[in-house]
Amino acid sequence: MNYSFVITLFAGLSTLIGIIPVFIKIKNINKFIVSSLSFASGVMFSISTFDLLLESLCFFNKEYSAFIGTILFLFFFIIGFIFSKYINNRIDSDNELYKVGVSSMVGIIIHNIPEGILTFITYSVNQKLGITLGIAIALHNIPEGITIAVPIYYSTKSKLKVFIYSLISALAEPLGAVLSYIFLKNIIDNMMIGIMLSIVSGIMIYISIFGIVKEAKKYNEDKLLNLFFIIGFLFMFFILQI
Repeated sequence: MNYSFVITLFAGLSTLIGIIPVFIKIKNINKFIVSSLSFASGVMFSISTFDLLLESLCFFNKEYSAFIGTILFLFFFIIGFIFSKYINNRIDSDNELYKVGVSSMVGIIIHNIPEGILTFITYSVNQKLGITLGIAIALHNIPEGITIAVPIYYSTKSKLKVFIYSLISALAEPLGAVLSYIFLKNIIDNMMIGIMLSIVSGIMIYISIFGIVKEAKKYNEDKLLNLFFIIGFLFMFFILQI
């Protein structure tokens, strides 16, 4: 049995834990939405800053100088940023909260595929490190699930849509493992991983600031927004240290 698939499946499906809040009865809906969105935005911003950005630079710097690596990161970061803006504008809906949920799903799918690739390859080389990486990814996938579940539910009132969208995002992780096994195991290199991580970083930053925070501001709860953004940011920062 190939346990690398089990690890990536476990890490991916942990995203579904993030849908639990939509099944809980909430008294003050607006404050809950602001708190959840702000927390999720802080999580995304933290992942982009302390994980994706640094990791992509690390992979580029294995092939090129620090200057060239930084230029490559910025180039593909901007591509990801513009791509996320394009996707947001192409979503056919007047409901901005729904757009936030779908954009988050797209961003997390693109994020989870390289994560699945990295987890699969890491486990194949070093089982202990692969398990540790899988657990760390599982932990940070939980709040990522919230970034999909909360805006989708409160824009559509459909728990089924929440589950389906979150499941699609979750399955992107083992999809990365499958792609690694079939196509990429022997050809993936530092440049390819650096490009993927840079693009995802741009996508995440756009969603965090121009999608989630922008939507949360509409509820006029600035103190709550700032507080939970900081909580989400610090929470993910400490998770990433594991």
